[in-house]
Amino acid sequence: MKPTKIFAAILFCSLLGSRAFAADTYNVDTNHSTVGFSVSHLVINNVHGKFNEFSGSVVVDNNAVKEAKGTIEVKSIDTGIAKRDAHLRTPDFFDAQKYSTITFASKRVEKQGDEILVTGDFTMHGITKEISLPIKLSGPITDPWGGTRVGLYAKTKLSRKEFGISYNQTSKTGAMVVGDEIEIEINAEAVKAK
Repeated sequence: MKPTKIFAAILFCSLLGSRAFAADTYNVDTNHSTVGFSVSHLVINNVHGKFNEFSGSVVVDNNAVKEAKGTIEVKSIDTGIAKRDAHLRTPDFFDAQKYSTITFASKRVEKQGDEILVTGDFTMHGITKEISLPIKLSGPITDPWGGTRVGLYAKTKLSRKEFGISYNQTSKTGAMVVGDEIEIEINAEAVKAK
């Protein structure tokens, strides 16, 4: 075999090999995903809500998350009560007209047991802070339509006051009407980009 043919064969095999192990981008399927939250109300109960409009993507390499990013449209907040949702969009809380999105962009990823800890910049209400999301990755699997999917689950807590959302009232007994700690829960499916 001529040297040029040998070189071409080696080059082809190396490209084929790198493609097989290349990182893949998966885009969040919003029809099969939720971005939810809960917060203490009057210290006796938790109010649950979600955001109906969001987008995101993850880069997966060798069955591990390498990058993650997401954007939430604040105006899409939904707690099931229109009057409360309208109040949450005002400057008392999210100020959705001024701060229309909540974003996350990963900076580093560490493996911790079965979980992947994705740390990045979280921006809400005009304030950016570094937070860590413990993510559980499932899949990949082939869906009934021939696409490739992964599942993502993340749950974390943050202080709304650290992001400048400090509005509050107290009850007659002195209890805070709305708690400071917010629990965020993400259940997502993401489809491999073509």
